[in-house]
Amino acid sequence: MKTTIEISDALLREVRKLAAREGVTLRALLERGLHRVLADAKRPPFRMRDGSFKGNGLQPEVRHMSWQQLLDMSYEGRGG
Repeated sequence: MKTTIEISDALLREVRKLAAREGVTLRALLERGLHRVLADAKRPPFRMRDGSFKGNGLQPEVRHMSWQQLLDMSYEGRGG
């Protein structure tokens, strides 16, 4: 099927260079890209497992500290 699309000049130049380097047609390269987009759309989104610990959160003596203060405290005495 033939269709018309608008692509920025800069992107089209880069795609043509890549197609020439790989020895494939512009059509083949565009189809490969579209197949990847479709494959990515079918893949479920990444979900990170819950890695939290049981407990009541931060200890009372450090609850008021900023993230940077907690980070600095974690490297205390380690030469960092």
